Amino acid sequence: MRRMFCRKLAGTAVAFLACTALSPVLAQPFPSKPIRLIVPYSPGGLPDTVARALSVHLGKALGQTVFVENKPGAGGSISASVITQSPADGYNLLLTDGPLLTISPLINKSVTYNVQKDFAPVSLVGKAPLFLAVNAGVPAKTLDELIALAKAKPGKLNYGSSGIGGIHHLTAEAMKEALGLDIAHIPFKGSANSIPAMIGGEVDMAFASPPSLMGFVKSDKARLIAINSLKRSPLAPDVPTLAEKAPGFDFAFNVAVLARAGTPKDITDRIAAEIAKIVKQPEVVEQLQAAGVDPVGGSAEQLASALKSEGERLTAAAKRANLRPE
Repeated sequence: MRRMFCRKLAGTAVAFLACTALSPVLAQPFPSKPIRLIVPYSPGGLPDTVARALSVHLGKALGQTVFVENKPGAGGSISASVITQSPADGYNLLLTDGPLLTISPLINKSVTYNVQKDFAPVSLVGKAPLFLAVNAGVPAKTLDELIALAKAKPGKLNYGSSGIGGIHHLTAEAMKEALGLDIAHIPFKGSANSIPAMIGGEVDMAFASPPSLMGFVKSDKARLIAINSLKRSPLAPDVPTLAEKAPGFDFAFNVAVLARAGTPKDITDRIAAEIAKIVKQPEVVEQLQAAGVDPVGGSAEQLASALKSEGERLTAAAKRANLRPE
């Protein structure tokens, strides 16, 4: 309609002004079509669980379908390319954990994205802490006892991780330095392998998310010793934080929503405002906590600050672990 009107006005003195004035009137408000929520992991993991918990509520709030699309692989580059090759209009969003944004570029040469240049922060959805657990055969029942045991037997205790360079590995290495411990690292291919190894006594301890551990804790096959966040968890309020022994220790990772760099601020602010409301709904709080996420619902500015701080901590831990890109 606008084109036809402008053709009729062509050649008149008011053509340019009339057609320019129509632009904001005829522009479609956001959102006018479905929104993609890209997850850089396979279905079933923590980011995927969070994305699916958010998508239905966010779709209702925005009046459009929000669908989750899993794009795993290449250290996040596959999912990142979906965002960077799409228009900066808010219709393609990335839901990921902070470590993928920080660690992958440090250890994976195939990573093609630049977090600062390619993405615009949207929302700090929540923080995901990890518990340190030991198997039933480890004599230590408290954090103090575990520290004493490790110092009495330097190099004798070991921990399992989800793999070299992962958040579980870097958290443990940061803990070793902060507490002055000598504990060996045994890497596995994912938490699905490291946790059974810990329960079976192949390794003494491991960091893991609450859903991976709580069943074993209830059956007395594992004990929670500490948590890697600044605050204690409502899931286990008696379990101390590592920060109580090493002030400032914080390796709970961020769960974030980002858009392509250049996305209009009014769009990212609207999405952030809706997410902030959604993560306060009792039903969603329950879903997120069951997945091991403490809801936050922070703004773009809060997310940018949180990612910067997290990146600094993880980069320092990666250097201490002598990680190199491969």
